[in-house]
Amino acid sequence: MRIVSMDMTEWMLALVADWGATALAIVTFLSCLAVPVPSSMMMLAAGAFAASGDLDLVPAMSAALIGAILGDQTGYQLGRVGYQRTAVWLNQNHTRAAVLERARLSVNRRGAVAVFLSRWLFSVLGPYVNLLAGGAGMTWLHFTAAGIAGECVWVLVYVGVGYLAGGSITEIGEALSNASGLMASLAVTVLLGWVLVRRKWHKPAP
Repeated sequence: MRIVSMDMTEWMLALVADWGATALAIVTFLSCLAVPVPSSMMMLAAGAFAASGDLDLVPAMSAALIGAILGDQTGYQLGRVGYQRTAVWLNQNHTRAAVLERARLSVNRRGAVAVFLSRWLFSVLGPYVNLLAGGAGMTWLHFTAAGIAGECVWVLVYVGVGYLAGGSITEIGEALSNASGLMASLAVTVLLGWVLVRRKWHKPAP
């Protein structure tokens, strides 16, 4: 969800100090729509500010969660009403098309599990899973339940780690980002390998 330039990151982090919970709600909402904003880093910063007494912890966490849930719901509804048009636009870019295909495989395989894990563990897939869940007709109740559960984990992990880490949020943020990227890469590799093996098993004999 969440790669931007250093200047933009510093500017967005400053917003946490100036605007607090409001900034968190806006940035988590945007990140769930695939807008490249440093939402995870901002939640780490919010946790650190809360630990120093410069920000109220519960309102900050609540705002981040509400923004993320609203972003998920927006993506889901966009998928329901305009998936085909959106998919055509996404497929015009090779990188977006590859991520969309990974998300499609995840949703088709295990919808609710894919929604839950793409909120926090494989967050780069999250906005695309939202779109596909709506476009594929996944029930709103299942999507919402899995999405809220996953977003709770995301917010608790990042704000909580920021709260405990304090002044070390930059190092912690890089470590969490690298770990998330590694897990996503491993998951995609395993999934694609499984698909290839399955196709080989089901390939008709000559």
